[in-house]
Amino acid sequence: MNLFEVYPLYEVTPVRAKDVYVYDDKGVEYLDLYGGHAVISIGHTHPHYVKRIRQQLEQIAFYSNAIQNPLQKELANAIGEQSCLHDYSLFLCSSGAEAIENALKLASFHTARKKVIAFKGAFHGRTSAAVAVTDNPAINAPLNSQHEVVFLPFNDAEALERELATESYCAVIFESIQGVGGLDEPDEDFVYAMESLCNKYGSCLIADEVQSGFSRSGTFFAYQKYRIKPHVITMAKGMGNGFPIGGILVHPEIQAKFGLLGTTFGGSHLACAASLAVLEVLEKERLQERTKELETYFRVLAQKLPQIKKVKGRGLMLGLEFDFEVASLRKKLIYEHHIFTGGSSNKNLIRILPPLTVQKSHFDTFFNALKIVIENL
Repeated sequence: MNLFEVYPLYEVTPVRAKDVYVYDDKGVEYLDLYGGHAVISIGHTHPHYVKRIRQQLEQIAFYSNAIQNPLQKELANAIGEQSCLHDYSLFLCSSGAEAIENALKLASFHTARKKVIAFKGAFHGRTSAAVAVTDNPAINAPLNSQHEVVFLPFNDAEALERELATESYCAVIFESIQGVGGLDEPDEDFVYAMESLCNKYGSCLIADEVQSGFSRSGTFFAYQKYRIKPHVITMAKGMGNGFPIGGILVHPEIQAKFGLLGTTFGGSHLACAASLAVLEVLEKERLQERTKELETYFRVLAQKLPQIKKVKGRGLMLGLEFDFEVASLRKKLIYEHHIFTGGSSNKNLIRILPPLTVQKSHFDTFFNALKIVIENL
């Protein structure tokens, strides 16, 4: 049987990994500055993470959500402590796309409406409602057209108010930092306008933190830079450091009802153990606090290469924008210098999403390699 080939693959076969390094089947060491789409938050195979999962696996890995699981409450409390969102409630699922689905469904239940506002450049996932609010017609199947979604320009508060004043919408969904879209951020005034307008017209504000959450941006959630209170916050990726887990945080004004949401695998004992290990390492090693220092160092190094037109993003969710397409540059970084980086829908942008354990010396290595590659393009 063959694989259903939907991914363009680099000719690298990882067989083991440690911290910020990945090793292939030939023993070649790669510097991982992409973290598997921002998933690896505390480094590959972190000893505490491995120990926590192994211990849990020896006790109980899974049982259904029809019984009590104390680890879910422990995880909710830990997220509340580190995010300072003590009054929110947690619903656990298994992925970012599932988190988006549940956030949109919950908003629709809460408002008794079905239309959604999303923004140009958005990427929220590949399941039905998630792909419908994603600004990419190429991955939006005819089946997904059942969802009523309006896409507005990012950072256009006037357009948002006109739309909300005209129609009844259940939700406005935004990325605190657009990931796949190319590391664009909402303006401060626009964020406050979104919150105010959603409250005025009775729509739920959904902050998509699937990529930017769990301390990657320098705050626990990237939206927290702005001092707003979204109705729903989605999370996944770095939440499990590679173990599949997602979730939503729900504003206290939205009431829970039995049967409202559900999941088979979400919030399993093993998934909770993985996420608790992540939170414990984030706190003990103060990984969130050091992201700003690392970002500053990264930006200083970037200034030394005139071919870089702009540094985008925040914390350790960063992008380097050039005035040429970077596909060949990224290939050379992989095959000639053994460094993983990421792309985006902006073909001139390299995304840098390393484990939060990355060191300044790793950025030195990257920029030295980048300089050599640029000189030889």
